[in-house]
Amino acid sequence: MEKEKIHTNFGEHLRTLRETTGLTLREVASTINIDSSLLAKIERNQRPPTRQLIKNLASFFNINERKLLTEFLSDQIAYKILNEEGDLNILKVAEEKVSYLKTLHNGNDYDKK
Repeated sequence: MEKEKIHTNFGEHLRTLRETTGLTLREVASTINIDSSLLAKIERNQRPPTRQLIKNLASFFNINERKLLTEFLSDQIAYKILNEEGDLNILKVAEEKVSYLKTLHNGNDYDKK
């Protein structure tokens, strides 16, 4: 039987990673060269992490950077849909648009706005 994943937000996920390793905010923040108050705000979802910070956290916790980035980006999408009082149909349309945009840009980076 496959264990069902309990979804949390990015900050909760990050806090769980830190607490599972038995480290304090100060210890993690010091190692990745950020202020512990900034890390606390990220864990409380009061500040978004930068892409570089996600990379540093993935390296620090020895986890897949892409998976950690997915955790963060999925939060952004979920909150946007929630705030706009949207439904899951938005995700289906967005998925179709991503496929379309990939064909337009032949998989190359596009102008990120």
